Order: sequence, then C-alpha cells, then structure tokens
Amino acid sequence: MNIVVLVKQVPDSGSERRLRDDDYTVDRESASNIINEMDEYAIEEALRLREAYGGEVTILTMGPARSVESIRKALSMGPDKAVHVQDDALAGSCALGTSRALAAAIRTLSPDLVLAGAESTDGRVQAMPHMLAERLGFAALTGARKLTVQDGTLTVERQTEEGYEVVTAATPAVVSVWDTINEPRYPNFKGIMEAKKKPVTTLGLAELGLAAGEVGSAGATSTVLAARNRPERQGGTKITDEGAGGTKLVEFLASEKFV
Repeated sequence: MNIVVLVKQVPDSGSERRLRDDDYTVDRESASNIINEMDEYAIEEALRLREAYGGEVTILTMGPARSVESIRKALSMGPDKAVHVQDDALAGSCALGTSRALAAAIRTLSPDLVLAGAESTDGRVQAMPHMLAERLGFAALTGARKLTVQDGTLTVERQTEEGYEVVTAATPAVVSVWDTINEPRYPNFKGIMEAKKKPVTTLGLAELGLAAGEVGSAGATSTVLAARNRPERQGGTKITDEGAGGTKLVEFLASEKFV
C-alpha cells in the first residue's frame, strides 16, 4: 500500500501558547513545538499496515522551515520518506487554504490511503480529513478506533459518544484516527540515525500549481480582528460562618444556578 500520513507541528499544549501581536496567528516561533499528538497514532497505524501488507509510508507536512524538526522525529518512528510543503505565501492559511495546498501535494503522491489524526491540538476543529476527502474525491472514514484492510476494502470502527459504527469503503480513502486505535512506538537509536538520511522533498506553490492568492492570509476566508489574554484567575467567594453560613452557602449556590 502507498500510504500518506499527515503530520502537523503544533505548540506543546503543556506550555503557554500565545498569539502574535501583528496578525493574531499562533506565535510558533516562541513556542515549544512538537508533533501533534494524534498524528503519532496515525503514523503507528501506517507502519502496522506496511508491516502487514508491504508498501511505502510517506510523511506529509505543511509548515515553515522549522517544521523539519517534526518531520525528522516522525521519520525516526519508521516511515520511508517525507514531503514538506513550504512557502512563505502559505503563512496565515485558514483550513480551506490548508486543505487546498495539502490536497495538491497528495495528488503528486497518488496514495491508496491517507491517514491523519482526528484533530490537532491547536485548532481542534476536526475538519481537515473531511475537506481533503472532498477535494480529492476519496472516501472519508473518520474518527477510527480500529482499522482493518481486506482485498482493497477498508473497514473502520468509527468511535461515537454512544459506542461505535462500522463503516466500509474501497481505496483510495482518507482515514482519521483517535488515540484509542493503537499505542505508538518510541523511536530507537537506530531509527533516529536513519531518519537523518531519509529523503525529504520540499514543494512550494509553484510545484503545486497554486497561486499565492489562493492560500495564506491573502486567500483566508476568516480573519481574527482582535484578541486579548484571558483574565487572571480571581479568588473565589469566601463565606465565614457566623451562624448563618448555611443560608449564605445556599444563596450563593442558587445565584450560580447550582441549586
């Protein structure tokens, strides 16, 4: 199978994240950036499929030059190669612009299967897999907690709040996965050293056949006009019991609609 795995470099959700003052986009230069956690499960699933059925696994990332750090980390887990979509004109892309660029890059790879995390920790809109499937004309099997392949047919247990649904489709397809699907492997020393030698192809807008006005801030369908930091946490209401503490407590709970 020819498998493409989408990997995004995101600010570490465990550290402070800020917006830039000039355009209110995420300040990635000052952030501690890592691979989007959900994407590691997509990488692991791709590696397991390659081990079972053969083929090739390609990492696909869109982002600035520093994204190569996450590309090499992803390659150290075992994929064969990577494609880095990088162009200054891509800065500020909305989800629609991002999907347009990624879809163009995927077409150059002609995959049987595109795997992605169900969401990114910076955006959390869960829209990219659906957008890509629509642009590519692929089947969309999203929110997978289990994926099996037999005779070119994909079967997915699609995780829902009530349980799961069983969905099938023929390849090519886009499948997004949750962290319930597997346990990602840790890169070993050999994998880390081999990742330094694996090919990484860089594609700009010219190679993708896209114009600058179709992506980035120039082509964005939404713009943040203003933003402010959330207020510092304030101390709670303190009730001193001087004989009427119970009454005051109930009054407070009622005012907050707890009772």
